[in-house]
Amino acid sequence: MGCSASLKKFIFPLTSLIVSSSFIQNLYGLEAKIGILLSLTGTQAYYGKEAKNGIDLALEQHLKTNKDLKLKLFVEDSQSTPSEAAKGINKLITSDKVIVVIGDMVSSNTIAAGSISEKAKIPLVSPGSTNDSVTIGKNYIFRACFTDSFQGLVMANFAYKNLNAKTAVVLQDSDSDYSIGLSKNFSDRFKADGGQITKVLHYSQKDTNFTSQLGEIRKLKPDVVFIPGFHQQVGVILREAKDLQIKAKMLGGDGWDTQELRLIAKGSENGGYISNHYSSESKDPNLQSFIKEYKAKFKLEPSSFSALGYDAANLVIQAIKNANSIDPEKINTALAKTKNFNAATGVISIDKNHNASKPAVILEFVPNGYKYITSFNPNN
Repeated sequence: MGCSASLKKFIFPLTSLIVSSSFIQNLYGLEAKIGILLSLTGTQAYYGKEAKNGIDLALEQHLKTNKDLKLKLFVEDSQSTPSEAAKGINKLITSDKVIVVIGDMVSSNTIAAGSISEKAKIPLVSPGSTNDSVTIGKNYIFRACFTDSFQGLVMANFAYKNLNAKTAVVLQDSDSDYSIGLSKNFSDRFKADGGQITKVLHYSQKDTNFTSQLGEIRKLKPDVVFIPGFHQQVGVILREAKDLQIKAKMLGGDGWDTQELRLIAKGSENGGYISNHYSSESKDPNLQSFIKEYKAKFKLEPSSFSALGYDAANLVIQAIKNANSIDPEKINTALAKTKNFNAATGVISIDKNHNASKPAVILEFVPNGYKYITSFNPNN
């Protein structure tokens, strides 16, 4: 979520897709302007850079196989803030005249950008913004990931039914729409299942020490602690919790899925559980093909955010193909009609609220990797 701020003005052409003769007839020689809005600098840059890698891979694959439709990519850095996300999408829409936007990864940034995209009637596909309000009531906003209401349900069910947890403390990042939404959804479902939320504690992204909150958790002795936050703070929280000998199981969301968290936590993440978008243990051929090609290109293991960027880019390209047009309105309609799309993170169908309906997995942190525990299907 490493690129510099100079990417804000970086533009390059790409081509895409082997298509039907009617598609070639309508689109051959035309140029589709695609906007990319991601946090490439700032506190959440890891997520944006990872997604950008996935997007680059998807577009490179199409470049190799087709020269029928010219794509021009415009990249804006949201700098990890809603205000810069708003500035970035304004430029993409008014100056660059893009027909569709991919981004942002962080819910707060996507909410800010989405309101502008919605008014301009330019479709926006977020690879990884899970807060429910990102798409609620919106006609032009989509996501390639599941929602916090589903992610919260998954983690609450897992805690209560699989870990036999009866009490939980929630430690919430008060600066993050992602964390606030996920905290509420986890709490509501855990209580509905029969569990007790003994306390909801708060921290700020500016905090560097969490011993006060953790001291209270040690006194409460909950079965589990749910920490829906980002890696910079979560890594420190996990390390300090281990130092304080807190015995509760530590649970989180997809925001934990970074190598930086492991570097900060220094092994204290092991034994923790998260909800995530895929497991590398899956035998799904689409996922395994993505992992193989990603590792060949970047010499790194992909994160879930790379996979989501990859899926979002492919959703957009497929929508242009299905629309047989570079008209934003027709692309928007095609996105809304997406069904049974074979993506890296699973088979995606876009539901009536423009959310990706697909399974979530539970992973356990183990040294140098993850252990697949179970999957939850939204249709169950």
